[in-house]
Amino acid sequence: MDLTKITSFHPNLTIIPSATSAYSDFDFLEGKWHVQNRKLKERLAGCTEWVTFESEIHLRKTLMGNIENYYALFDGVPFEGMAVRLFDPQTKLWTIYWIDSSIPKMDTHPVVGSFENKVGEFFTKDVFNGKEILVVYKWDATNAVHPIWSQAYSLDEGLSWEWNWEMVLSKI
Repeated sequence: MDLTKITSFHPNLTIIPSATSAYSDFDFLEGKWHVQNRKLKERLAGCTEWVTFESEIHLRKTLMGNIENYYALFDGVPFEGMAVRLFDPQTKLWTIYWIDSSIPKMDTHPVVGSFENKVGEFFTKDVFNGKEILVVYKWDATNAVHPIWSQAYSLDEGLSWEWNWEMVLSKI
């Protein structure tokens, strides 16, 4: 992973946008999608067991960004999530907030980043199981028919990553 977009980790995480970052970066995602999820059963625990499940995404453009509704069943229980993505034309950076039915409040650690050559990388600092982590979301839209979202955590400020979730999308 190219981490040249991250200029520093301490005291703040500073993200540099790509030269081509634009309001239209997420246009590929507009509409309804079937999602095949593959998620590590346990994160940052040396786990190699993957859990698979299906979900659905509905995305619409609004304001200077978009809103994504995410629908799934976790152990037979309905789960709903929402991503709010906003593009800042002055910084040329996207900020992505997450809200879901398990903790219905706005994420206090949004990921921030941009796209280059149809691949977007978005970073934040967070805390997982009491440990400070670096988080990356990656959107790969190089295959417009089956874009892929993936997520990784790092305990060592980005020197190594545990990829713990992947979603492969198919248009409905």
